[in-house]
Amino acid sequence: MKLSPRTAPVEPDNLLIRFHNQIGAAVDVTSAGARVSWSCHGCGGVDSYTSLNLTREYANGHAASCRAAYHRLR
Repeated sequence: MKLSPRTAPVEPDNLLIRFHNQIGAAVDVTSAGARVSWSCHGCGGVDSYTSLNLTREYANGHAASCRAAYHRLR
């Protein structure tokens, strides 16, 4: 199955916020217990904090500066 670079990843059940980077790759903010994490589907960057506001701020900043796009090689 060939995926378009613009195909959004499936939303996880614990998704709180989804940003998009400059190329359109998703940057997801998710929760797992007391931790809130963000992960970039473009460059693979991840980080985790205990505050939703802090996580949202860093995820939004990453989305504003990241130019990576995930492409399948198959």
